[in-house]
Amino acid sequence: MSSSTQKTFIIGTRKSQLALVQTQEVYNALIAAYPTLSFQIISMSTTGDQILSKPLFQIGEKSLFTKELEIALQNKSVDLVVHSLKDLPTTLPEGMAVGAILKREDPKDAAVIKKGLDARKLEELPEGSIVGTSSVRRAAQLRRAFPHLSGFYTYENFIIFFVNNLLSVLYTICDNVARKFVSQLLSVRNTRLSKLDAPDGPYSALILAVAGLVRLGWSDRISQTLEKSTILHAVGQGALAVECRSEDSEVLEILSVLEDRDTRLRCTAERSLLRTLEGGCSVPIGVYTEFIQIGNADKGNEQSYKRYLRLSALVASLDGSEVIEADGTEEVDDGGVEATIKLGKQVANILKTRGADKILKKLTESRK
Repeated sequence: MSSSTQKTFIIGTRKSQLALVQTQEVYNALIAAYPTLSFQIISMSTTGDQILSKPLFQIGEKSLFTKELEIALQNKSVDLVVHSLKDLPTTLPEGMAVGAILKREDPKDAAVIKKGLDARKLEELPEGSIVGTSSVRRAAQLRRAFPHLSGFYTYENFIIFFVNNLLSVLYTICDNVARKFVSQLLSVRNTRLSKLDAPDGPYSALILAVAGLVRLGWSDRISQTLEKSTILHAVGQGALAVECRSEDSEVLEILSVLEDRDTRLRCTAERSLLRTLEGGCSVPIGVYTEFIQIGNADKGNEQSYKRYLRLSALVASLDGSEVIEADGTEEVDDGGVEATIKLGKQVANILKTRGADKILKKLTESRK
């Protein structure tokens, strides 16, 4: 890398607190691996950061949190960008590549229960308690798992309901005041835990990703980790991806030190399933991947083992009343990434034959 010692590599990221923490993690790893190289972080707002007045699943756009970053890559104002892999569309713009996928943090979801409550698990909450989530995937599965709770509301839906009932009154007082008040309400996603713990707040618990809580230093707020028997996580959840220009061999070489092969295999299977189902990060599709070893007796009566990847997946209706499930297994030691792509397609097609395509079609129509 001696030819690069005078160049500063620009790392692009979103402006959110979590995005900046994740990008710092990538920056630190690159500095440790290449102490003679120079890296700089720049942040920018994306479409997803700016749209606060509508639930994400109703928008339908698959590049809400990545488009502006990819434009910066295309015009070469940045050299690489850091994403939460779950936000990255399964089909990249022409000329883009995922240069590295880092070792995955715990991909499961967690319940964070309001301070002061005796309950430590969702099943211990009083009947009728309100649980907040930003994900229709979580809401759909948790309605089925915890029917005693009155509802799982997305932050956006709760705010919109509240705003719609107050706007007429607010505008009669002062149009400017009303607009300012609405803007403050719609910033609730940036202060989730403080809103949860507020004595007069509506929520008894929030459902958040374990990985995000850990990276932000809030692991002590995890009341309950939700196992796969309760809820399957989002595609790519817990993994960080670094995107770059596919022809930039220098950056691709630099990023190779960050790559975690097992995470790549797991997430490739998950993303292959999502791509086959033509879904995005804001649809009720849940997955879970795990490696298993299967042994075969060879001629010397000794056991030889090969690793297989098991992919479990589901598609749920928004209200959780319909859930389609499927799973599959594929050998990956020899097959590698191609085998995981095949696995994702196979499980997706099983889901389709069982009716998942009809659920997703209804969801698409509900956006219109």
